[in-house]
Order: sequence, then C-alpha cells, then structure tokens
Amino acid sequence: MTDAPLLVRYQLPGEGARLGLQRGETIHDVSDAFPSLAAFFRASSGAVAGAIDALSAAADASARRFPAGDLDNRPSADKPHWLPPLDEQEVWAAGVTYLDSRKARQEEAADGGDVYARVYTAARPEIFFKASAKNTVGHLDAAGFRADSSWNVPEPELALVVNPAMEMLGFTIGNDMSSRDIEGENPLYLPQAKVYTASCALGPGILLAPSKDWLDTTIRLVISRAGADVFSGSITTDQIKRSIPELIDYLGRSNSYPSGVFLLTGTAIVPPAEFSLRVNDVVTISIDGIGTLQNRVIEV
Repeated sequence: MTDAPLLVRYQLPGEGARLGLQRGETIHDVSDAFPSLAAFFRASSGAVAGAIDALSAAADASARRFPAGDLDNRPSADKPHWLPPLDEQEVWAAGVTYLDSRKARQEEAADGGDVYARVYTAARPEIFFKASAKNTVGHLDAAGFRADSSWNVPEPELALVVNPAMEMLGFTIGNDMSSRDIEGENPLYLPQAKVYTASCALGPGILLAPSKDWLDTTIRLVISRAGADVFSGSITTDQIKRSIPELIDYLGRSNSYPSGVFLLTGTAIVPPAEFSLRVNDVVTISIDGIGTLQNRVIEV
C-alpha cells in the first residue's frame, strides 16, 4: 500500500458498501459524512479543497477504525473486502498516449495500423468508453478476458479521477483488459475488444491529489503464472504525450458526468506478441505513491 491517504470503498458483511479514508495501514470509516463515492464527488464540484478537508475531518472524528489488512480477502458474502473505488461513475480511456503504445497497435493491426500513427500526432486524442460500474472490479477480485479471443493482455494505466465539474480529484490504478487480436483485426471492433464483463479493474483507492500535473511516478506490471513471474515491465509517467488538462477537456466536450468519471490514460507496458493471458494468471500493477492493484484472471 502507500503512506499517502487513499479514499477507498469496501464491503462489510451485513452492512454493504462503505466509504473510508486509508491513512497508513488504518481505514477510517467516513460513511456518515459521505454515504457514497458519488456523494463525495458531487460535494466536491466547485469546492475540491473544501470537500477534501471535510473528508479528512470526518476521518479524524470517526470511531470506526480497523487495519487495512482486514480487507485483503477475495470478494465473498461473509468476509470484508475491497470494492472498486467507483459506484455510479463511468470509466473512459485514452489510447495511443505513449510512443510504445503506438508501435504496439501498429504491430498488431492487420492493415499496418496507419490509424494509430495518425492519432498519436493528431490534435484530438483517442478517447473511448471503457466500462460501467457493473463491469469494473476491485483489488483482489477477478478480472476477465474474452472467451472468443486468443490474444489477451492487461494494460496497466494511471487513471484520472474527475468530479462532475470536470475538476481533478486525484489518481488511481487501472487495468484496461484488452483483446489484441480482435482490435487488430479491425479497429471498428474496439468496443468488443475492450467492453465486456470484468474487463476493467480499479483500485485499491483514490489518491486525492487535485493537480493539473502528472503524478511523477513509475507504473510497474508483473504477471505471474503458477507462482512464477512470466512477464514484467515498467514505465514512467513522464512518457505520456498528452497533458491532463488536454485529456479532461476532450473528455468533457459535448458530454456530462453527473456523478464524476474515471479516465484511464494509456499504457506503454506491452507484453511480446507471443504472450497471452491464461486462466488463473495473477496480474499485479503497482504505481509508486498509490499502491498495488492485484487481480486473478478468469475467462468470461
């Protein structure tokens, strides 16, 4: 985890979803002040600093505190566990924001991928719908790959967290599960390659950092199979071509998000062409300053 405070969602048996502020290794329940993530997002519109202060005050006053490790369980009805840090929000994604991503998309494309080369340098970024809350899983839950695809990979990404006023609230970790063969066959198949059951993972929580600058950090990916690491890679966020204001501007054009929105910002950690995920692989994504998102892989 991380020493920086994280806004988290979690499930308690018999009580349902709760909101908490994680400080160090302790969760401070703040559900009395903000019963949902959407409520906090709406309260922050036009008043980001004030809402974060109110959240901190609620954590200070909270009588319900417990070790964060108590949540380190796979989701089940009888055990407390992490939930993805979203409830009513949509997840969108920006593509081809790193040079390595452009190269990978061109390599997988059946037609040579000129469309990816052009979007990398275009004024308008690629932005597409990724997931609703029902298709998004949290830390230690199972992320899925499509049963009708033969080439599936995780895409570790830094995600922007944005309130209804299109103001930055902070960052979280995202996994944009992707079927490379489906998108590579035809770019028009992008929604099928990206949007399906358990196709997105977010977590473990939201680093509240309302900045217009990229978090100066490193994204790391490790894929394990039968207890052994079969792929690893890393990238620094200073390699992202687009700026935060630029991406949020295009995300908000002719669209609105009444409960806030998440934006995945692209990947540059691309496993080799011969690699594809298998059932029960474990995908671990770590971002310095936020923490670790880990998911077991299933076929859906």
